[in-house]
Amino acid sequence: MIQKGRFHHVDLGLTRMLGYSSPESLIGKSIWEVVHPDDRKRLRLNVREEDAQSLSERPIVRVFKNDKTLLWVQMVGATSVLHGRPVNKGYMIDITAFKKAERYLKYHLENSKSIIEQIEDGISEVDLQGNGTFGNLANRRMLGIAEEDVEALGRNYRAYMDEETAKKVSRAFNEVYRTGIPGKNIVYDIIGKDGVRRTVEASVSLIRDEDGKVTGFRAVNRDITERQKAEKELAEHRFQLEAIFRSVKDVIITLDAQQRVILANAEIENCCGVDVKDITGRAFPESLGGCGKACGEVIRQTLEKNETVKEYRIECGRAKRRQQLVSLTSSPLMDHEGKSTGALLVIRDMTLLRDLERELRERHSFQNMIGKSKKMQEIYSLLEDLSNLETTVLITGESGTGKELVARALHYGGQRAFNPLVTVNCSALTESLLESELFGHIRGAFTGAIHDKQGRFQAADRGTILLDEIGDISPLIQLKLLRVLQEKIFERVGESTPQKVDVRIIASTNKDLKEKVRKGEFREDLYYRLKVVEVCLPPLRERLEDLPLLVEHFCNVFKERFKKEIDGVSNEVLNRFMSYSWPGNVRELEHIIEHAFVLCRGQVITLDHLPREVRDGVPPGGILQQANYIRKSSVSPQDVERALRETEGNKAKAARLLGISRPTLYRKNK
Repeated sequence: MIQKGRFHHVDLGLTRMLGYSSPESLIGKSIWEVVHPDDRKRLRLNVREEDAQSLSERPIVRVFKNDKTLLWVQMVGATSVLHGRPVNKGYMIDITAFKKAERYLKYHLENSKSIIEQIEDGISEVDLQGNGTFGNLANRRMLGIAEEDVEALGRNYRAYMDEETAKKVSRAFNEVYRTGIPGKNIVYDIIGKDGVRRTVEASVSLIRDEDGKVTGFRAVNRDITERQKAEKELAEHRFQLEAIFRSVKDVIITLDAQQRVILANAEIENCCGVDVKDITGRAFPESLGGCGKACGEVIRQTLEKNETVKEYRIECGRAKRRQQLVSLTSSPLMDHEGKSTGALLVIRDMTLLRDLERELRERHSFQNMIGKSKKMQEIYSLLEDLSNLETTVLITGESGTGKELVARALHYGGQRAFNPLVTVNCSALTESLLESELFGHIRGAFTGAIHDKQGRFQAADRGTILLDEIGDISPLIQLKLLRVLQEKIFERVGESTPQKVDVRIIASTNKDLKEKVRKGEFREDLYYRLKVVEVCLPPLRERLEDLPLLVEHFCNVFKERFKKEIDGVSNEVLNRFMSYSWPGNVRELEHIIEHAFVLCRGQVITLDHLPREVRDGVPPGGILQQANYIRKSSVSPQDVERALRETEGNKAKAARLLGISRPTLYRKNK
């Protein structure tokens, strides 16, 4: 009993609770001396002496025991009147143990909440209608919900996914509800409030109340968007690697540390004669059969010394390919810690390369030029040396020997191959027309020049220009050409402004330029400018050993063009070819084979299919007098008439036999 803030009556239980020896020790003592200073205000709000009522609350306060230790107590009481004065009657309940347990539980509750908030997996709870009741920080981030957005947390899960996905999730929830078995690895896409699509993998279980009644679902959600992206990229990468692995023409074998075959590609069947499934998982090299000894030695060295063996060449003894040459390369396989886990063996079939190397030493062709004779081999080597140089080249040789083919080989075998190759026939035009053709002209430069015209040099800029029949150009053109060679500049006709040009110049002729220089018909300085390197093509009669190859080549060309199943020429035809003088050289041979293909209706070309001059053998002393006839520096109208009679009026063939262009033939035939 408390009156005026002091203990007026105390029972034995309270005395013992507060650690006093007798009730008298407490009587008269102020209640405020016993109550902890921080709790006095709370108690004053409940204890009002003027109110003759019970305490408005059951305040919980800390009180000091006699030994100054603290107890938590709950005060229960009421206000009454004693002898006309208000008194507080009541009792104290010791709740110290309860408070200790409460603090313990509160600590662990906060700790659990902190853990739940910190884990990377999202944890969410929904009621049976699918409305959100809880979500940790990771789950809120997954749904794109801001921390302060409390309302969004209570949204139905269907709001975060499309209709099909919602049906899928609903079926999963219903299955868990029906069976009571937690659902695992449920994968679906959600669209967060932030508009971002994420892929989630969820494990779902039931939530029950204290009576065991199901009240909702709890899901542990993991954002696997990046993982799925990585898995997709990995799958694509693996697919690409497998495609490469399958398509590579080398044999690739991977082995573990015990030399068992882990993986091999299908090329092993072609190269080694064994099937992939027959060696996978088996010991190596025994699984290869008798020819695996060298492979095993290479692998053993790699595994023992942890070093790469490069391009160790051996000749295999397989029954089907007795002289098969292969190159072996092995390297160690390492794990992420750098420890050896096995070896990789690459077997490359070098047989074809070896055979090609052998053939190259006796090559039969180069850039569409056919021939294996010593003279042609020397020309091939020279062209290889010249291809990547900017050197001016003079190509000489009789008409029909393939001067344009040499020019094309020089251009397309070099650095200018992707730029223009422009050809100009210098003998086909008059001086004024050739000047305009080479250098271009401006409008009004001469009568009929109604537009500006680009010249061939400008068209060939950064590429190559071939000046064919260079021996026929006039002194004026020679002078202008010399300037281009020396300074890389020219002027268009009718214009004084120099034009700069980057062009490689190749010239060709069937004339004896040195003789023309001696006669004063060709500038000596231009001659030596053009003849930095000379490629002299031999006439066909000087390389008859190439005839069979050339015949075979042209037969294949016309076989495809005419769609005729002609196997080739008879021995009689080949013998006639070998005895013929070939005034028109390779070009004449080409046209003779074409002529024969037109006439031939069988499988073999015979003498009957050849032109008359070849069939009858118009050799030395004939009306064309072989090469001397072709090389005449001056062709008369009588020569033209004889050539036309010999070719039965074919102007193109007559021009070729005379070694002149068709326009020149027309002029001579007027």
